[in-house]
Amino acid sequence: MESGALRPEIALSWRRAELSGLRPDAAVDTLTVEDIDRRSRLVLAAEPVLDQATRELADTAFSLILADRDAWIVDRRFGERRLEATLDRLGVVPGTRFTEENTGTNSIATVFELRQGLAVHGHEHFIDSFKAFACYGHPIVHPVTRRLEGVLDITCPAEHANPLLGPFLRRAVADIEHRLLEGSRAAEQRMLAAYQAAALNRLRPVLVLGDDVVLANAAATDLLDAADHAVLRGLAMDAPFGVRQTRTVRLSSGRETGVAFERITGASGVLFELEPPDVQAIPRRATPRPVHRDFAAYREQRTHVLISGEPGTGRSTVARELAGEAALAVLDAVDAEHWTPTLDQLVATHAGLLVIENIALLPAASAARIAAVMDRGWFALTGPPAAELTGPAADLASRCIARRELPPLRARRDELPALVAAMLADLGCTLRFVPSTLEVLAAQPWPGNLRELKALVRHVAAARACGDVLPRDLPEAYRCSPKARRLSPIEQLEHDAIAAALRDCGGNKAHAAKALGISRSTLHRRVRSLGLS
Repeated sequence: MESGALRPEIALSWRRAELSGLRPDAAVDTLTVEDIDRRSRLVLAAEPVLDQATRELADTAFSLILADRDAWIVDRRFGERRLEATLDRLGVVPGTRFTEENTGTNSIATVFELRQGLAVHGHEHFIDSFKAFACYGHPIVHPVTRRLEGVLDITCPAEHANPLLGPFLRRAVADIEHRLLEGSRAAEQRMLAAYQAAALNRLRPVLVLGDDVVLANAAATDLLDAADHAVLRGLAMDAPFGVRQTRTVRLSSGRETGVAFERITGASGVLFELEPPDVQAIPRRATPRPVHRDFAAYREQRTHVLISGEPGTGRSTVARELAGEAALAVLDAVDAEHWTPTLDQLVATHAGLLVIENIALLPAASAARIAAVMDRGWFALTGPPAAELTGPAADLASRCIARRELPPLRARRDELPALVAAMLADLGCTLRFVPSTLEVLAAQPWPGNLRELKALVRHVAAARACGDVLPRDLPEAYRCSPKARRLSPIEQLEHDAIAAALRDCGGNKAHAAKALGISRSTLHRRVRSLGLS
């Protein structure tokens, strides 16, 4: 059937699937199956409702499919067991992610996209193997937060389609939403109980951070800035329930303190207990990055240093820190043709540090000239990560015994509150980035690294001199993120590898998937999951 003969919402869904590179003859059963949380808040709330609905559908050709807020299938139920083998054969199994990019138009992926109930009749499915079925899906929305919690779908052979599917499913969704509300109240009670038990010692700072709840005693309020909440949330992001862990964290004040934390079983909150502060006050000064202690030895021994990292990570700043009070001369590879002829004279007359910036851009002749004079001077070379250097630039890098690889900002998200505070202090303004704003910023990819962050802070400060900075006060491009949660270190490596492959392939996902050695459907899923555009 031509898309022009379809309902408008279905036709638009088909168009989105086509633009993602999906074909109607795609095999859905090749989708990667991932581990899922079978005891999540949604699964626990839906379980008794699905049990009752399954009893009502007994001996019928209907199945119920539950997907979570990220479109991962987390539960299935069947009116008759033979449907299980049918869904298995089609790849509709717990642990697969149903988005329009990898499964086309259906009442999980399209409902997830539209955030509204939708019936999809047999011929309206984009994937050919789904056309034998009719389905109806409805979003599950939390009654308090109004956030999407998941999608509930009912599926049957196309010839069994019935207009009563919609009301039946909406009733089940309403029951799940009611149980989510009851669960939220019970979870809040658990968080309050955990807080009250820990806060008996009034001198110890105690804090509970939930999705929409913050509990803190006076000691925690005095010790912590709102910006520290974002750091603590990130610390406990992947912690298991009911397991107490300890870490040392640097607060936005510059103070390092020990913190014990534990995710509260049966709730979305995390209990934090911090070391009581010393009697002596510590001045509130943000120190996002410590000065390198070995730089003094490098100055004394005039050791050549390679300072590498992505653009904007602070390579020039580190070079200035390395020079200290010594004279500093900076030469950019972009202008190499102008300074190369006088390089010998400069080395002979300059007693301080010579910085050659962007060595990956050096012409071969200029690189050879630098190599010939390095033994007669003190050099710092800056450029991209060392693994990306080739040819003459790699040869120059090999002559540097000392190396400083600067991590990108996306790998320093826990430092973001302190970095923002330091930048605001440099600008002399009293703005306060609230935790929700810092969490939005922490989810950004930051391709421009510190330079990009500094430009954003300067932009916000130019618009207002004081007060709280909310997410809506950020430039439009930064107000939300395709990925709401922070990435784990392994996910960040995967994110960077996929981003590099897409960049090298000019955005062609088929070529990028081949270069990465994965299927195109897996690439589509990981692109969406990791928040890549």
